[in-house]
Amino acid sequence: MVEQNVIWATGRRKSSVARVRLFQGGSGEIQVNKKPLDEYFDRPTSRLLVLQPLKTVNLADKFNIIATVKGGGKSGQAGALRHGISRALAKTGDDTKTALKRKGFLTRDPRAKERKKYGQKGARKRFQWTKR
Repeated sequence: MVEQNVIWATGRRKSSVARVRLFQGGSGEIQVNKKPLDEYFDRPTSRLLVLQPLKTVNLADKFNIIATVKGGGKSGQAGALRHGISRALAKTGDDTKTALKRKGFLTRDPRAKERKKYGQKGARKRFQWTKR
């Protein structure tokens, strides 16, 4: 099967990875892991985060999006999906790329959980010290 007018992109956030397919000439339908966007992301803030790049370039009803998201929690997955959609939209034209770059949607958020250190309770917290 040969797919035409399809743009592939990958987005990452924390430990989540989103693989995004952008279909040109669609009606604005978004599917995440074979579920509608409203059903997969139950929090409205997560849905807003995902739709930000589409609203920035005013192309919310021009594309259909099918995404597969793995790893992490729902918040990280929403961020990864936003990054993936932004990267896919950037491939459509230079004017969209500059608008998305200006908003900071094309930059991968490098923040991740810091590792636990030995001899400590967590990454920064230490065990309680007793004098006697």
